[in-house]
Amino acid sequence: MRRQGTTGPATRTRRRTTLTLTAFAAAAALVTTACGDGGDKEDPPSGGPSASGQRVELPQLAGEKLEVAAVWTGPEQANFVKVLKEFEKRTGATVTFVPAQDPIVTFLGTKIAGGQPPDVALLPQVGALVSAVQNKWAQPVGPEAKAQLDRNYSNGWKALGAVDGTQYGVYYKAANKSLIWYNAKAFEAAGVQPPKTWKDLLTAADALSASGTPAVSVAGADGWTLTDWFENVYLSQAGPEKYDQLAKHRIKWTDDSVKQALTSLGELFGRKDFLAGGQSGALATEFPKSVTQTFTGGDRPAAAMVFEGDFVAVNIAQTEAKVGKDALVFPFPAVGAKAPVVSGGDVAVALKASKGAQALLTFLASTDAAEIQAREGGFLSPNKAVDPAAYPNAIQRDIAKTLIASGDDFRFDLSDQAPAAFGGTPGAGMWKGLQDFLANPSDVAGAQAKLEADAAKAYGN
Repeated sequence: MRRQGTTGPATRTRRRTTLTLTAFAAAAALVTTACGDGGDKEDPPSGGPSASGQRVELPQLAGEKLEVAAVWTGPEQANFVKVLKEFEKRTGATVTFVPAQDPIVTFLGTKIAGGQPPDVALLPQVGALVSAVQNKWAQPVGPEAKAQLDRNYSNGWKALGAVDGTQYGVYYKAANKSLIWYNAKAFEAAGVQPPKTWKDLLTAADALSASGTPAVSVAGADGWTLTDWFENVYLSQAGPEKYDQLAKHRIKWTDDSVKQALTSLGELFGRKDFLAGGQSGALATEFPKSVTQTFTGGDRPAAAMVFEGDFVAVNIAQTEAKVGKDALVFPFPAVGAKAPVVSGGDVAVALKASKGAQALLTFLASTDAAEIQAREGGFLSPNKAVDPAAYPNAIQRDIAKTLIASGDDFRFDLSDQAPAAFGGTPGAGMWKGLQDFLANPSDVAGAQAKLEADAAKAYGN
C-alpha cells in the first residue's frame, strides 16, 4: 500500500490517529485465537449484495464514462476492478481504472494540467486530500454519499475525509500496519513461538538463522515499507505523544527518541544473517516479492517472517500457502511498554462535478461495495456496517472486528501525515533516508542528520 501526497498547515493542526494500544491488545488475542483454533478454516462468506440484496440505490448512468485513478497494482487492482464492474452493472456506466504513479498528487497534477482529470481518485495519504482541496481539484461529497457515510462510518473516519469542516472524501480502504506474518513450517522447524517483545523477536531471529532460514524478508526496494518499520518501533518505544510531535515536526529527527528507535531497528537490520539476501538483497526486494518468497520454497523459504499490514494476504494468495494454516500472523512486538499499531487508509475523492462521480462515491461508502472486495481477501474496510462474515477467513475477520471496535480512537501512519517530499516520494525524504540506513544500520547519527535536513526543508521549519 503506497503512500503519497502533500500536506498543508491545516492538516498539521488536525487531530491525528493510530488504533489504540488497548484495541491492539484485543487484536493480539483475536489473532492468536484465529491462528491456534481453526484459523485455517475457510467459512463461506455471507451478507454481501448477492446474499441480502442491494442496500444502496444508485442512479441510472447509461452512456456515462468514468475514470478512476489509484496506485494499486496486481491483485489489489484486480479485486477493486470487480467492485467497479458491479457499479457498471447497476448503473449502466462504463468505468475505466487508471493506474497512477508515485506520488499520486504529482500524477493527478499532470492529468489536471492536461485537461484530463479522472472522475474519482483514491488518495493513499491524509495530506493528499488536503492538497487536492487546496488546489481546488476536489469536489465536496454529495448528499447521497454523505448519507452512506453517516450510516456506515464512525466520526473519526468521517473527520479524516473532511477539510475545514467540509466532507470531501470517503475512506474506502483501511489497513492495520502492525502485523508480522510468518511461515508456520519455518517456525516449527526452528522451535520458535511468535514473539511478544522486541527482545523476543531478536532471540527468535537468532534461532531461525541457526536453523538455516533467514528471519525476515524486508522489502527495502520500496521505501514506504521501511517507514512502517520505523513507525512501529518509534510508536511503541517513544509513545503516542512523541509520535504526534514527530509527525508534525514539532521535535527534530535528531531527537534522542529517534536515535533510540533507529538503534533498536538496527539490531535487526544490522544482522546480515537475519535478512533474506542480507542488506543488499533487502534493498533489491520489492514488496510483493518480500511476501511471496516467505511462503514459497517448501522447507527452505527465503525467510521465515515478513512485516506489513493486513493487505499481505493478497500477496500470500499468489502462492500455494493458506492463510490460517501455512501463513500465520502475530502483532508487531512491543519495543517499549506496549505493542504498537499503525493504521493507514485510502480515501476516494471526486475530481469532477458529475453525477457519475458522486454515484461512485456513494457506492464506495456502502456496504455493498466493501463486501465485494472483502470477500477477495487482503482488504480491510473502515465501514462499520460490513458483515464480518464477508471476510474469507477467521484471521481477517478478527482484524476487521478489532478495527471497528476501536471506534474513533485511532491514529494515522506518520509518513502519511508528512509533506510528500518527505513522507511519500520514492528516492527522497523518509523513504531514501531509511533505505540508506538499511544499507548502513550502524550510522544512526548520519541517518538522523539526513532525515532532519530533509524534514526541515519539506515542512519549511
